[in-house]
Amino acid sequence: MTSELLLAYVLFCFATAGTPGPNNMMLLASGANFGFRRTVLHILGISCGLGFMVLCMGLGLGSVFKAFPVLHEILRWVGAAYMLWLAWKIGTSDKVSDRQAASRPMTFAQAAAFQWVNPKAWAMALGAVTTYAPEGGSWTAVPLLAGTFMLVGAPCSAAWAGFGQGLRPFLDRPAVLRTFNVTMAVLLVISLAPMVFEHGKPPAFPARDLAISAPPIVVTPWRG
Repeated sequence: MTSELLLAYVLFCFATAGTPGPNNMMLLASGANFGFRRTVLHILGISCGLGFMVLCMGLGLGSVFKAFPVLHEILRWVGAAYMLWLAWKIGTSDKVSDRQAASRPMTFAQAAAFQWVNPKAWAMALGAVTTYAPEGGSWTAVPLLAGTFMLVGAPCSAAWAGFGQGLRPFLDRPAVLRTFNVTMAVLLVISLAPMVFEHGKPPAFPARDLAISAPPIVVTPWRG
């Protein structure tokens, strides 16, 4: 991979990992409700989970989903249901505390596993592999892409959690915190929109598959 291509890929990682999405909405809410320290495992889980997903996609997992699209469809709707459940948990949280027994931040394993049901994570991983690891390239390209995604994504995730931590002094009133959590829940649900719109699109077929073969028709002039 050339230095120019690597720089472009780093910018791609910043743009995708740093923009709003399911991961960052949950990190913002977790930082606000539990603090930055208790959200560190959530941050690391996202970073490692995304890196592992990029690695798997580059090593051929994408071709499995291409051969069996029903698997991707199942994962997509399971992810939607899980995200709605997370939105409900966030929206019904009404207390800022570092020692809540009834509520706790996402663990490392949960955050890493969540990437496999996160529509934006799928788009990020597929985009990274298809754009920056062309077929026939060096075998080191895919691990390099996965490692770079982890290194670039972690600070982006930490920034969102840190922003949530900075909001904690303003969320000491129950009504304000409740409004914040409901807003985060709504934004998390809205982030499902790309998945819903993609599902509603009709499948695209190549033009050659739609061609109907027929014998040529020869028109001759009529003579009376």
